[in-house]
Amino acid sequence: MTDWDSKPRYVISVAAKMVGTEAHILRYYERLGLIHPERSSGNRRLYSEEDIERLRYIKALMSDCGVNLAGVEVALRLMERMRNLQRQLEEMERRVQRIARAEIQDIIQDIIEDAEWREI
Repeated sequence: MTDWDSKPRYVISVAAKMVGTEAHILRYYERLGLIHPERSSGNRRLYSEEDIERLRYIKALMSDCGVNLAGVEVALRLMERMRNLQRQLEEMERRVQRIARAEIQDIIQDIIEDAEWREI
């Protein structure tokens, strides 16, 4: 997701309509800690695109898959863990690539130095 997706911009009534639920359900999910909308200076809940996607995922788990709220919590924690592991894996891949490039450069430098030494 982009920075734009994480910007809070929808009030609770709009967010509820986007998800196809009622505002009191969103407040309940917030009390359970399933979502964390930001607050405006007037203490109004503001939902981002990321929040909306998370709410749609929660709704799909519950209505389409028959998962209860405890299962939703577990699924959300597992998804977050998977995202963290994916980020770590991507960072490790970048490090391995940097090391591989550095080793290739060292090998090339050794070949050049060896060639120069043989010319002498």
